[in-house]
Amino acid sequence: MSSKFAHLETQCIHAGKVKDAQYGALATPLYQTSTFVFDNAEQGAARFAGEAEGFIYTRLGNPTTRELELKVAALEGMADAAATATGMGAVAASTMAFLQQGDHLIASKAIYGCSFALFNHQFARYGIEVSFVDMTDHQAIEQALRPNTKMLFAETPINPNLVVLDLAFIGAFCRKHQLISIIDNTFLTPLLQRPADFGIDIVIHSATKYLNGHGDVVAGIIVSDAERITTIKLTTLKDMGATISPHDAWLIIRGLKTLSVRMERHCANAQKVAEYLATHAAVAKVYYPGLPDHPGYKFIGSQMKAAGGVLAFELNGSLDDGRFFINQCQLLSLAVSLGDAESLIQHPASMTHSPYSAEERRAAGISDGLIRISVGLEHVDDIISDIEQALVKMCAQQK
Repeated sequence: MSSKFAHLETQCIHAGKVKDAQYGALATPLYQTSTFVFDNAEQGAARFAGEAEGFIYTRLGNPTTRELELKVAALEGMADAAATATGMGAVAASTMAFLQQGDHLIASKAIYGCSFALFNHQFARYGIEVSFVDMTDHQAIEQALRPNTKMLFAETPINPNLVVLDLAFIGAFCRKHQLISIIDNTFLTPLLQRPADFGIDIVIHSATKYLNGHGDVVAGIIVSDAERITTIKLTTLKDMGATISPHDAWLIIRGLKTLSVRMERHCANAQKVAEYLATHAAVAKVYYPGLPDHPGYKFIGSQMKAAGGVLAFELNGSLDDGRFFINQCQLLSLAVSLGDAESLIQHPASMTHSPYSAEERRAAGISDGLIRISVGLEHVDDIISDIEQALVKMCAQQK
């Protein structure tokens, strides 16, 4: 999606915006309507036939939703987008629009728990084969290729252990073998990473997270070329009905206006929290691409502008110690989302990634002791102080 604005910070506010011709409203109007009135029967028939522009029914399109789609498409540097009711709506609609019985999907071993459940549990019911591989191992990706392979799906950084994948390799691999490539870009947003720059075909987001940023919406978005977005909108998205409400689209448009300044604070805070944890005797391991000893650090400045606002770590202690630590946090909220203004903490093995079996979690590198923090916008000293007091209490009860 081309834009007359050179900088993403400006596009967050102005891309896709349509001037309100009737009243001149500065804020995007909220078209909270289920259906649209036709001038006459001929106009209605022409719109249904695709012979005339205009809106029909909000499940098929809405002016407020359309502004959101154009804005995110511009941010990702792609032609078009389709907004969905949830992040999983984006995962399901983008994959199922192009897969059918007998096809094979290569997916990353570590992905969001419900994405894993869809691929591992539901796709099998419809005769779609899935291979879960370690995508840091390029040879393993090559070896997973089959004659019926049609698509590759991954996240980077990976939820929840922050593994960073090489998008240039993935893009080239998929082009070579004529596979559709899908990357979940939720953790970094287009402000920090644009997968299309590396040849990725489809980019998805849980717009619930950073794009909205205020913890009051569940939504998703799919970004791609115009032909694929049209296919998605006219098939899986339309027929499964996972379309976004206009009010939620309006809230995300509002949230996007501050995305650039929010991401700056998220990243700065997360870097300081990661550095603090990395030096603490009670912490065994920190997973954050902004630390020089993280394997993904080498991608910052090329693939990624910064490391993002999410980190994970393991404590020197038992699973019970980890639960005790989480329960002592006072500022950090125990909740299973990310990208909100508030700092959030959770235990992936028992929460977001519980659809994995214990064996599957081990294979994906998700340990029982892993703790994930979405670092919020509070003053970083207050965040660190809350973590510190919880660690002090944990260490005291270990003695």
